[in-house]
Amino acid sequence: MKKRIICALMSAVLVLGLAAPAFAAQAQVTVDEAAQVLSALDIMTGDENGDLHLDQPVTRAEFTKLTVAASSWADSVGPAASISPYPDVPKTSWAAPYIQVAQEKGMVRGYLDGTFRPDSQIQLVEGVSMVLSLLGYANEDFSGAWGSGQMAMYQSLELDRGVTAGKNDPMTRQDALWLFYNLLTAPTKTGQIYLTTLGHSLTASGEIDRVALINSAMEGPLVAEGNWQASVPFSLTTATVYRDGKEAQLADIQSLDVVYYSKPMHTLWAWSGKAAGTIQQISTTANPTSVTVGGQTYAIETASAAYDLSDLGSFQVGDSVTLLLGRTGGVAAVRISNGSSAAVYGIVTVIGAGTYQDAGGHTYTADTITLTATDGSTYRYRCDNADKTFEPGDLVQVTGGTQVSRLSSASLTGRVSADGTSIGSYALAANAEILDTCGDTQTLRVYPSRLAGVNLTSGMVRWYSTNAQGEIDRLILNDVTGDLHQYGVLTDVTEQAMGMLLMSSYVYDIAGVPGVYTSQTTIWNLEKGPCQVRTDGKEVERIYNLTGVALTAVDGRTAMAGTQTWTISDSAVVYEYRDKNYYLSDLSRVSGGGYDLTGYYDKAQNQGGRIRVIIAEEN
Repeated sequence: MKKRIICALMSAVLVLGLAAPAFAAQAQVTVDEAAQVLSALDIMTGDENGDLHLDQPVTRAEFTKLTVAASSWADSVGPAASISPYPDVPKTSWAAPYIQVAQEKGMVRGYLDGTFRPDSQIQLVEGVSMVLSLLGYANEDFSGAWGSGQMAMYQSLELDRGVTAGKNDPMTRQDALWLFYNLLTAPTKTGQIYLTTLGHSLTASGEIDRVALINSAMEGPLVAEGNWQASVPFSLTTATVYRDGKEAQLADIQSLDVVYYSKPMHTLWAWSGKAAGTIQQISTTANPTSVTVGGQTYAIETASAAYDLSDLGSFQVGDSVTLLLGRTGGVAAVRISNGSSAAVYGIVTVIGAGTYQDAGGHTYTADTITLTATDGSTYRYRCDNADKTFEPGDLVQVTGGTQVSRLSSASLTGRVSADGTSIGSYALAANAEILDTCGDTQTLRVYPSRLAGVNLTSGMVRWYSTNAQGEIDRLILNDVTGDLHQYGVLTDVTEQAMGMLLMSSYVYDIAGVPGVYTSQTTIWNLEKGPCQVRTDGKEVERIYNLTGVALTAVDGRTAMAGTQTWTISDSAVVYEYRDKNYYLSDLSRVSGGGYDLTGYYDKAQNQGGRIRVIIAEEN
């Protein structure tokens, strides 16, 4: 008899060996994350307000419903039971359909007197037995007193993580939450991870793929217009809301946002992405899969958008439209362009001619402007009012997909708050678009956190706009971050002045890539050592020496220079300096002791500066 238990436990150890990565991966999971997974799987969904009441006890009927919901037979539960599964569970009971399925599939058993006692609090050992049945174990797999073998298997499979109830203690809903969450990464009797038996997969590292689960739980999309809220099958007053990936409120969802929802998770997700311009091409009008607007091609995400862009719909090549973009960046819906929703703001990078397609499928050329917008994307527009005086570097807005006009400069000064949520007296919109620029064509999309603590002075801001709430929603900067430039070391400097003739040669290394700049008209008065190299995207325009500061400690991306704290650039270059030569290295190698470190920065941190180059010398 003991031998059977030992064999079962040995079997569990063997399959645990296969599942170890999954167990390890879930060690740091929070209650909220576990609840999110179970909600996405429609196992534990809470009340009409999404409240899971985790501190409350669980009855046998409630736990049975959870067990069925976690099984592959969840879809077989009908609206009502065909029979009364137990004398104390009439077929009119809300729990009867679940208990009937659980009884037929061998997941539950009643008491010796023939009753089920649906309203009694369930003990941990009873819940464990039901969960083990989902893994393929039956009572016959265990010997000895009922429950002993089951509890041993429960511990061996690590189903006990997070569970506080003892063997004969009544379970709380939080105990049930952890038991079912642990079930998902436990191996079945045959060694298959349980979640995969439900048609889902783990990540390559053995973690539960929460993104995939939430995607599978999403319904929609809906467009936030008209009475759209009535189409959501749950109360929105207590729903959890996200907008553009950030936690939000229902009131934050704006007109023409694309909205997805999950009833089990009691959650809404909204995306505000839009692309406005003239339809330049549709992949095929019979069954379109993509559409090109503003020089960008977008996949079509929904059947309704595909219909609207097909030969059966109302849009065709040449129409000015606004594409409403879903969470994958594909087209969820198409609307006629109007007003501000059609405006795109950015910096001109190229002026030229482009090729377009008319409604008959014929190609033609037209004046075209290429710009980088405040969202960081590059767009190409046909210019019906092509202004021959436009030049790269001009700030413009495009309306109606073809009307291009210059933006008036807008001065802005003030300190960016430490949390990156405001500039001076202005609040930054949650989805603010910020573009840093340098010269005519160098651009970089940056985010508020990158500007935290920066004191914006005159000349650092080229243009900004505010939304209806008075928040800054778009911002174009003038080389504030310095992140558009390259950083490395000057390994050789030759400068000669002979009368009117100025000759120079600068040999540099940028993260292991050598380069040289020569001139017969310019001397920059440089020295060997760390440097900043500025280009126009192709050719070197200027080289500067960096300023050094002795570092006393380095922790991750933070460096200490005495009492001063410096942020190390994410793309900082590290060199070891030996025998008057520079050797490319990395921070992990030189920051553990044994080296004297000097950090080199481009400008003060409150002006956007960072430690760009670190030189390590053996001490």
